[in-house]
Amino acid sequence: MSTKTLKKRIALVAVTALTAGVFSAISAPVANANIANLTNATPTASELNVAVNGTTGAAVTTIGSSNAARSVGLLYKDASSTTAQTATVLSTGTIVMYTLQPTAATVVGFTATGGTFGTTAGLADNTLSVTVAQSIDRRAMTVLPSGSAATAVAVSWSTTTPGTYTLAAYNSSATANIAGTSTITSGTLFGQITVTVTSSTAGSGTVSAAYSTCVTDTNSGAVASTSDTTLSPLSGNPFYIKYILRDSYLSPMDSGNIVATATNGALLSIGSGNQAAGTASTVVAYGSGAAGSAFDAIRVDQPTAGAPLTTTVTIQYNGVTVCTKTVTIRGAVDKMSFGSIATNDLSGSDLNANWLGFGNNNYRGHFTILLTDSAGNIATPAASTEFSLEAATATTTIPSITIGEIATSISSTSQHRFTVGQYTCGPTAGSSKVTISHTSAATGKKVSSDITLRCADDPATYTVAMDKAVYTAGDIATMTIKFLDSKGNPANSVDAVGASSIIMPMMTLVSATGAATTLTDVNGEIKLTYTVGLSTGVTAGKYAGVVDFTALTAVSAVKATPQYEIKTGGDTTTNADVLKSIVV
Repeated sequence: MSTKTLKKRIALVAVTALTAGVFSAISAPVANANIANLTNATPTASELNVAVNGTTGAAVTTIGSSNAARSVGLLYKDASSTTAQTATVLSTGTIVMYTLQPTAATVVGFTATGGTFGTTAGLADNTLSVTVAQSIDRRAMTVLPSGSAATAVAVSWSTTTPGTYTLAAYNSSATANIAGTSTITSGTLFGQITVTVTSSTAGSGTVSAAYSTCVTDTNSGAVASTSDTTLSPLSGNPFYIKYILRDSYLSPMDSGNIVATATNGALLSIGSGNQAAGTASTVVAYGSGAAGSAFDAIRVDQPTAGAPLTTTVTIQYNGVTVCTKTVTIRGAVDKMSFGSIATNDLSGSDLNANWLGFGNNNYRGHFTILLTDSAGNIATPAASTEFSLEAATATTTIPSITIGEIATSISSTSQHRFTVGQYTCGPTAGSSKVTISHTSAATGKKVSSDITLRCADDPATYTVAMDKAVYTAGDIATMTIKFLDSKGNPANSVDAVGASSIIMPMMTLVSATGAATTLTDVNGEIKLTYTVGLSTGVTAGKYAGVVDFTALTAVSAVKATPQYEIKTGGDTTTNADVLKSIVV
C-alpha cells in the first residue's frame, strides 16, 4: 500500500478528556473469578489490562481517579496481563483494554486480527494524537501523547462475528516504528490477548463445576482465594465451604435448588457471612449461589463438642454436583507428649538457645510439649497458665517447672507447634519423675503426663570409645564421647563442652564437631561419625587417635587416645577385638 493511499485511510478518533489521579489497585482477576464483582487494576507500564468492573450498560474507556473503564459482555478473563492472556466476550459486547505510557516519548500501538477499534481515551493533562490505519487483515491504532507526564491510555474493541481473535499491544520510543499497519509490529510486543467471541446467551441455567469456585476456609465472609485452606480449625470452631456458582461462560447462575450433605454426622448450615451453626447433616436452600448472595457458604460444625471430626461435604445445584470437600475440625486436647528432653545444670535452670535447635532465643528450653486430640491432630494451648506441675510430684531434685514460648501453629512442619518447657534443678545430681498437666481454660478438661528429668553438673572429664576395634577401608566408624561431671555423673546437656582438637589417622569426619557451642545429649554423650579412609586412599595398620577437648584438659580431664586397626580386606574383627575396644 502506498503512503498516499495509507494517508487517505487515516482518520482521527475522538478523545475524551479525563481527570488524572491515583488508581485503586487490587489483585489481578483470577481464573473462575466472578468478573462482575471485580475492580480494575492500576494502569501499569508494559502491562495490558482488560477492564473487568462491569458486564452491563455501555462500554467506558474513561479511566480517571477511580479507573471507571468498563467492558460489556465480558464472560471470562484470566489472571495474566502480559502476552499470554485469554478472554471470552459476547458478540454483543465490547472489550476495553488499557495500559500506561511511561513518558511522552513512548508510542503505543494496538492491533487486532479482526473486529473494530472504538473510542480511545487518556489523561486530561495529555493531548492524545490518535490515528487508525486499516488493512485487509489488520486494524492498527497508534496513540501519541504530548506533554511530559505518564499517560494512561484506554481503547475499546468489538465485533459481532463469533470466532477467535488476537488483540496485541506494542510500544516504542520511536514514533516511526509503529506509525501504521506496515510498521506497528516493529515496536516491542508487551501485551496479547486471545479473545473468544460467542453469540451464546449467558446464564444458561446449567451449572459448570469446572468454572464454579469452591474453596474451604476457616473464616466466614466472601471468597478471598481460589485455594483451599488446608489447616483445620481447633475444637469448637467451624469450617466454611464457600462457593460461587457459574455456567460454562462464567456467568452467575439463576436461582435453583442448592443441597449440601455431610458424612460422619457433621452439622451443616447454609447462608452467607456469620450464619449460625446447623442442626442436621443435610441442608437445602433456593438461591443462585452467586458471590455475595444469601446462600454462598456452608458452615460445618462438630456434632459432639470436643470430639475430632473429619467429614466429606457434597454440594449440588439442581441435582448437579458442584464440589466435594473433605474437612477436619480438631478435637479438644486429649494427649500431651514430650520431646527433646535435656539434662539441666545443678542449682538452677540454665538455658541454651542451641539445645532445641530452633535457632531462636524465644525457644530456649529443656523440653518440648506437643498437644494432640484423640485422633492425633495437633492442638494449641490458649495460654502458658494452662500448664502446671502437679505439686505432689515435685521433688528436691526437680522442684519446679516453667513454660516458655507456647505453641501457636497446628502445622506438622512448624517449630511453633511445640510449647517450650523449662525446669529448675536442686543442688544434688539425679533423676526424678514428675507430672505435668494441661487444663483447658475453655472447657476445663485436664490431661496429665509423666516426664523424667535429670540434673547433673558441668562436663569435667570424658572418655572415648569406638564402635569397633578393627575396620575395613570404606567402613563407617562411630566414636562415642561420654562426658562426666566432677562426681562421675553423666554431664548436663545445657553447658557447652567447648572447642576440641580431634585427630583420627586414616579416617574422615562426616559429622560436625569442634565448635565451642557443642552440647551433649541427655545422657551426656556426643557421637561422631567417620568414614574409614582418605580421599588419597588408605594404608592398613594399627592407629591411635587423639581427642582433646581443650577447655577440659586444661583443668582436670585427660586427652583420650582411642586405638583401632584398619584393614584393606574383609572384616576380620574377633570377639576379643571388640572386648579390647570396650576396655579402651
